[in-house]
Amino acid sequence: MFYDKLVRPLLFQHDSEEIHDRVLSMLRRVGNTPVLSALVRSAHTVHDKRLEQKLFDLTFANPVGLAAGMDKAGLALRGFESLGFGFLEMGGITAMKQDGNPKPRIFRLPEDEALINRMGFNNPGAEEVAYRLGRARRPGVPLGINIGKSKIVPVDDLEAVVADYCYTFLKLYDYGDFFVINPSSPNTPGLRSLQKREALKALLEGIQRQNLKAPRRPHERPKPILVKIAPDLTVEEIDDILTVINEVGIDGIVATNTTTSRDGLKTNGEVAKEVGGLSGKPLRRQSLEIVKHIHKQFPSLPIIGVGGIFSAEDAWDKIAAGASLVQVYTGFIYEGPGLPRRINKGLLKFMECDGVKSIGDLNISVNRS
Repeated sequence: MFYDKLVRPLLFQHDSEEIHDRVLSMLRRVGNTPVLSALVRSAHTVHDKRLEQKLFDLTFANPVGLAAGMDKAGLALRGFESLGFGFLEMGGITAMKQDGNPKPRIFRLPEDEALINRMGFNNPGAEEVAYRLGRARRPGVPLGINIGKSKIVPVDDLEAVVADYCYTFLKLYDYGDFFVINPSSPNTPGLRSLQKREALKALLEGIQRQNLKAPRRPHERPKPILVKIAPDLTVEEIDDILTVINEVGIDGIVATNTTTSRDGLKTNGEVAKEVGGLSGKPLRRQSLEIVKHIHKQFPSLPIIGVGGIFSAEDAWDKIAAGASLVQVYTGFIYEGPGLPRRINKGLLKFMECDGVKSIGDLNISVNRS
C-alpha cells in the first residue's frame, strides 16, 4: 500500500531509465554493505522448505526469480538477492559493448500496468562483464546469464552469429550457473528469425559443442542451457522449437519474452504506438497459454514462466500450467520491492489450500537432474 500510494507515484514522475539507474545504484550499495544487506534480506526473504526445489542440479530456495533486463551488467546482484529472489538472471550480454538504441527507450503505460522497451541489448560487452563478475562476490542464489547477438553481426551470416554467441558464452562460462540463449528480443533487427528451426538448431548445437568441450571439474556436468522464446510465435513454430530443443539436448525454456502486439491496450495516444517489446499485465494470458502448450507437448521440459506476473495468483497460475520457476520484471516495477515476498507467502497459502506439500510436487514429470 505504501509503495502503491506514495513511492510509485513519485518514481513515475521521472524518466523510466533514469529511475531504473538510480534504483540499480541503490541496490548495488545495499549488496556491498553487509549489515544493510542482512537487514533487507531478513525483511524480504521467505524461508520455507516447501518452496525449495532442484532443477538442473541447482537448488532454488523459492521459485521466484528476477528476469533478464533489470540488471544487464550484473551490477547489483547481491542487492537483488537480498529482496528475497530465489534466483537471478542478468543480461542480455553481447560479445561486443553496445550502447543500445537512442533514448528515450522505455515507456510506461500505467493504465495497462505495462511497459514498452526498445533498449537494444545495451551492455558493456562480454569481456568487461567477465572482468566485473570475476572481481565481485557471487550471489548466494543460482545466477543465469542471458546471451544476445551483437547488433553488427549480420543475422543472415549464421556462422558468424553462432561464433558471436559462443564467444560470449565462453567468456562468461565460469560465472553463470545456467545460461539463457536469447534469439527472441524484438529490439535487435532480424533477431527473431533465429527462432526458425534450422537457424535455431545451428545456434544451439554450436553452444552445446562449446559447452561439452569447456574444461570443468571431475563429475561436474556441463552448464544448463535454456532458450528464451517470443510470445508472438504460432503453435507450429513453438512445436518446431521444442523439436530442436529435444534434438540438441537443451535443458529448459523461458516463456516468454516481450510482445510486439498492441492488441487490447486501454492506453491511447502516441505512447502505445512506440516501437519495442510490450511487457506487463497485457502479456499475462498470452504467456500463460504458451506455458500450458509447452508443458502439454513436452512435460519433462523445465519451464521458466515470465510475463504479467504481479501477484501470487499470477505466479500460481503459471506454475499450475507447467512452469517450475517464474520471473518478474514489469510486475516488480509496478508492485515494488516487496513483490517476491508477497508472491512466496501467497504461494504457500495456495499450496496449503490444495494440499500440496512441496512446490516441486505440482509438476512431477519435470526432469530435475
